[in-house]
Amino acid sequence: MARQQGWFALILALAIAAASVLSSFPLQLGLDLRGGSQLTLEVQPAGEITIIGAEQMEAVKAVLDRRVNGLGVAESTLQTVGDDQLVLQLPGVTDPTRAADVLGSTALLEFRAQQAETQEEVQNLRQLRAQLLSVLATRTEDEETELDAEEQEELARRQQELGLDGTATSETEQLQQLLARTNQEILNRFEPTAFTGKQLISAGRQQQQNGSGWEVTLNFNAEGGEKFAELTQSIAGTGRLLGIVLDGELISEASVGPQYKAAGISGGTASISGNFTAEDARDLEVQLRGGSLPLPVEILEVRTIGPSLGAENVRRSLIAALSGLVLVGIFMLLIYRLAGAVAVIALSLYALFNLAVYALIPVTLTLPGIAGFILSIGMAVDANVLIFERIKDELRRGNTLIRSIETGFSEAFSSIVDGHLTTLISCAALFFLGTGLVKGFAATLGIGVLLSLFTALTCTRTLLRFLMSYQGLRRPTNFLPARQLPSTAS
Repeated sequence: MARQQGWFALILALAIAAASVLSSFPLQLGLDLRGGSQLTLEVQPAGEITIIGAEQMEAVKAVLDRRVNGLGVAESTLQTVGDDQLVLQLPGVTDPTRAADVLGSTALLEFRAQQAETQEEVQNLRQLRAQLLSVLATRTEDEETELDAEEQEELARRQQELGLDGTATSETEQLQQLLARTNQEILNRFEPTAFTGKQLISAGRQQQQNGSGWEVTLNFNAEGGEKFAELTQSIAGTGRLLGIVLDGELISEASVGPQYKAAGISGGTASISGNFTAEDARDLEVQLRGGSLPLPVEILEVRTIGPSLGAENVRRSLIAALSGLVLVGIFMLLIYRLAGAVAVIALSLYALFNLAVYALIPVTLTLPGIAGFILSIGMAVDANVLIFERIKDELRRGNTLIRSIETGFSEAFSSIVDGHLTTLISCAALFFLGTGLVKGFAATLGIGVLLSLFTALTCTRTLLRFLMSYQGLRRPTNFLPARQLPSTAS
């Protein structure tokens, strides 16, 4: 009796603990239930790497993981699909444009010194760039603004100087082409890369002192600090600029004063100012802190699921799960009577324990995951059916009720364990060999199968023993119709 009470107390304590866990740790919903965005990325070969292997995929995945964490997206998942593709799910992110820009760029940071004897050329090009930016800003505010004859003549002359054919269909497009070519011409007047962002320890952002914009701060390791000091020393006081290049695009040019001629800019710190907005500075910070991608990636697909569709999926999934529980409960009550009522209580405990485990691990619930949970309910009922049918067989043979219950559990034990073990083997194969949603299905089904062993063999048995302690319930007719009982049954 004391042992039985101990098991009963343990089950009650577990139920209270599970309810407490669910109230403290909400379930994590996947993309199809919560709504959000999914990006499919393909890793591209580059340089000496012609075949994408597992090592390259892991390196790219590690960088993307850091960038996603920097974006602050909670409960995101990044999974490998096939040999060269990655699927990133961002629950709650309904506008994936910014995430795609941040994640898809290589973020290769380079520091270059301006070539000697090009000061006048670069100065003229920077003036032209400033004029183009000013004109384009005006046109953005008022699309009807047109260039006058003199400005059109100047635009044609500049296009000819920079080798543009002038085939753009609109003035705005012509100005944008000229701006892009101007930026490229400025970049061409910088020397090859002195060093890259591989020596970067961390990156941050702060508002500029004049309050006009934001800048990104950089901190180098010892090697990077030395290279930066050498680079700045070589151009200090010469009028040559320090170019900061990101993914082949010149994002900032800075002059280095003559006071740094002796030792360069030391201390291992620097800042990038390029008229950044707060969001631009944040994105650049995330890219630099995450590191540059070892290989380029191409975004193949961007898919968005709205919150309303996710809520509808949740509603339908709840209806399916509750309907399954109710229908199974009705079946068990009709066929197995008192034992069926015990099975319903055990199934309720099973569902409670399952959800608590999902919240603790945590398991991100998706539609296939919920399908695995509902299927595991069937597995849990299957164990009860084996036990109860064995109990009924023992009662038909004329055994006492208590002996029939004990025999039913002991005789059905091996069959239950074997059936659950084969299912677990299948779950393991799906989890380790499958990808994406298949893994979610395998995880929820596997957890359910393990918990169903506990609820069927421990909870059901403890509850039956507890009920049999009441004389009024200790009747074979609570388990089997009287017509099926031998006349000697008691």
